[in-house]
Amino acid sequence: MCSNVVVAEDDSLQSELVRRYLEHENHTVTIVGNGHDAIAHVRAHSPDLLILDVMMPGIDGLEVCRILRRDCEVAILMLTARSTEDDLLQGLDLGADDYMTKPFSPRELMARVRTLLRRKGSGPNDEPEERLQVGALAVDSLRHEVSLDGAAVECTPAEFRLLEAFASNPGQVLTRTQLLGQMHGFGEFMTERTIDFHVKNLRKKLEPQPRRPVRLLTVYGIGYKLADGPGPVRAS
Repeated sequence: MCSNVVVAEDDSLQSELVRRYLEHENHTVTIVGNGHDAIAHVRAHSPDLLILDVMMPGIDGLEVCRILRRDCEVAILMLTARSTEDDLLQGLDLGADDYMTKPFSPRELMARVRTLLRRKGSGPNDEPEERLQVGALAVDSLRHEVSLDGAAVECTPAEFRLLEAFASNPGQVLTRTQLLGQMHGFGEFMTERTIDFHVKNLRKKLEPQPRRPVRLLTVYGIGYKLADGPGPVRAS
């Protein structure tokens, strides 16, 4: 079963590029050119994902996001030429699930799309997973439990949300921007430094030597990744 994706973008060249990549992965795509049409289409057809440009005529993307979040559960990926942390956090605070700045890599865009649809539990050949297993690490989304080599690991809600993101994408580098998108809905003010803080605490719980991690790795200048498939690792 394919996913229904709406692309709200007034730049026709940009929207057609995004359409080609989406259709290549068998998604059904509808393109709208302004905020009013985006709101109307989402409310009428309940798509799985809205790819939403911030700078649009009439109602901008931030306002569209704010309005839709009152009564719609569509996943929202925002695209913008703005790149400051304040703009990013404003989008996430209004209810966006993820945020990408232009220019962007189409391959990275599709990776973000797959992640959002997997979280929503839709998409071709993509069923929602209750238990994620990466090597000796298990993340059970239904029971909200984490275990390492069979032993329970106590995690805060924020730490659990991050581990879900890493375990859903083993071996894939996740930027701090992507991880901030995963953290929407928490009461605390989330910043890139907050992500670093939570990763540091997770390493204390998952790594035999937190200062020399072998599971939750830093990819300098980009973000973090969960090593895909490490075996049991115990502290000596």
